[in-house]
Amino acid sequence: MQRLGVAESDFEEHFVRSSGAGGQHVNKTSSCVWLRHRPSGTEVKCQISRSQALNRFLARRLLLEKLETKVLGEKSAARQQIEKIRRQKRKRSKRAKEKMLQDKKHQSYIKKMRKPGLSMD
Repeated sequence: MQRLGVAESDFEEHFVRSSGAGGQHVNKTSSCVWLRHRPSGTEVKCQISRSQALNRFLARRLLLEKLETKVLGEKSAARQQIEKIRRQKRKRSKRAKEKMLQDKKHQSYIKKMRKPGLSMD
């Protein structure tokens, strides 16, 4: 919080009823935490746990991660991880694909030549 310059007084916090699984406990108590950072207007709603105290902690952590991504932009750790995955999933260029296939053919040829009775001639 200090690194981002966020104070506890900047937060607006409400407790609301959770939705979804959790049974009677969830339906009776207000364990879902809605947290808003007033200066930026960023909001987070956390109902991961049935415990209100744990949800308060998790909501603050989520909100700080969002603010960090906003403030640091491209430099944030989360953004870097997303970009890394995007690069990994990106389709190879035609030239890179041809080179990879050529290397595979060469490797298979080398393995084939290891069999007894075959020579490199």
